[in-house]
Parts: sequence; structure tokens; C-alpha cells
Amino acid sequence: MAVASVYLHVNMKARTRNATWTVGELAARFDLPTNVLRHWESIGLLAPQRDASGYRRYDHDDLVRVAVIVRNKSAGMSLEQIRVLIDGEAKGRHEVLEAHLRDLDERIRAIERSREMTEHALRCQAHDIVACPRFAGFVADLTEGRTPAVRPDQWHL
Repeated sequence: MAVASVYLHVNMKARTRNATWTVGELAARFDLPTNVLRHWESIGLLAPQRDASGYRRYDHDDLVRVAVIVRNKSAGMSLEQIRVLIDGEAKGRHEVLEAHLRDLDERIRAIERSREMTEHALRCQAHDIVACPRFAGFVADLTEGRTPAVRPDQWHL
């Protein structure tokens, strides 16, 4: 007797696409406090649906928006810049993106300089790094009063 087999293929992506999450579930997914999602909603970055009881229900589009916000925040974008980026009707999108690219280029240069300084300090024979002439060259722009590429108010601490 032949045994018939039936295979059920479940499309997990379709299930995820139709899923909804509470504010706590979505916040946990991104390791964020729930008040961050509520804040983003209050400033118009998110607009979750509400269920019959009035609770927020985030869908797949909200999930993607949060991912975009998180990724761009970690890249140094402000919430206002992100608002322009994700708002299809916003004016000035290209200007915001071009400014962000310039900022990224400046930060890359600053990180490269910091890496060079760190590598040099690691190999330098001087125990007092301030006494090392080569190391002093890495900070000459600051010691000579020139404007640094990245100002302290732009530091992401």
C-alpha cells in the first residue's frame, strides 16, 4: 500500500507581514524603551493603528519604519532628518541626504585620524604621549586654534 504524504509549506514572511505587535513587543524587538516609540509617535514618525480597546497595534510597515529610524539614528541622523527621509511628501529630502553624506564623510575622516592616533600610541616608545612629536601632529589643528572637523556639539556620546 502506498503512503500518501502531504507537505504544508508555511510562508513565514507572509505571516510576519500580516502580524501586529503591541508597543511592548515592538520595543522589545528593537531593545528600545516603550516611551521611545511613544515619543516617535508624538512627533509624527509613527502612526500605529489602534485596536478596539484603543491599544496601539504596530504592523509590518511600522516595523520597517522603526528599523529605518533605528538604523539612521545609529548613523547619526537627527529625528528631524529622519522625518524628512521617510516622509514621501517632504521637501528638501535630497538636501538632507546630501548633508548627511557630508557629515558621514567628516566622521569617517575623524575616525580614521583617531585610529591612526591609537595605532601610533600603541607602538610609541614615549610613555607620555603628549611629549611625542608625531602624536602632537595628530592634534595640531586643535592646538593651533584651527576649527576641528567635528565640533564637540556634534559628538555622539
